[in-house]
Amino acid sequence: MKAHTSETQSTITPEKALEFLKEGNQRFVGNLKANRDLLEQVNATREGQWPFAVVLSCIDSRTSAELIFDQGLGDVFSIRIAGNFVNQDILGSMEFGCNVAGSKLVVVLGHTKCGALKGGLDAAKIEGMGMDNLNHLIDHFDPIIKTIIEDGEERSSANASLLERLNQHNVKNAIDDIRKQSSTLKRLEEEGKIKIVGANYDVETGVVTWL
Repeated sequence: MKAHTSETQSTITPEKALEFLKEGNQRFVGNLKANRDLLEQVNATREGQWPFAVVLSCIDSRTSAELIFDQGLGDVFSIRIAGNFVNQDILGSMEFGCNVAGSKLVVVLGHTKCGALKGGLDAAKIEGMGMDNLNHLIDHFDPIIKTIIEDGEERSSANASLLERLNQHNVKNAIDDIRKQSSTLKRLEEEGKIKIVGANYDVETGVVTWL
């Protein structure tokens, strides 16, 4: 597997970029890692980079995009923040990846048993621990929680059903925010130059499902 060049990147469609990631996850799950010479890829990318996808994922140590999609150096822009939500800086990074560097796909990748989302559900408990910046982060999920929680349902990370619904809605909310808050990415998608998609990684199986 060679590093992508300007020429190979230019031939990749958004649909093909998505297929590359799907195939990579199948290799990952099957423990059939592609044969790569990473030092050769270091040399091949020393003058520039031509990634085909931008992946926004959680900081969770189990969700490295390069590993679970079996990609090499220079293949993907990897953006990571606890809870895989977007803000202005992350949107700017995505705009750079797609509009400047030529990536064809934006993936918002959630995952099961997300600690940041658990923190959002247990916000009252977390707020008593005196971590101001963590409190600010988990507050991002409160509007979604209030929308999806059912009358009388327990608001707790122990509520597995609520946690997984929050995971799914959080990914969809991030995609909506990308389209609403970035006219650049919305335009690129409307022109067919990129795709914006959601996915979910199962920490028990290694399987990525596409939403």
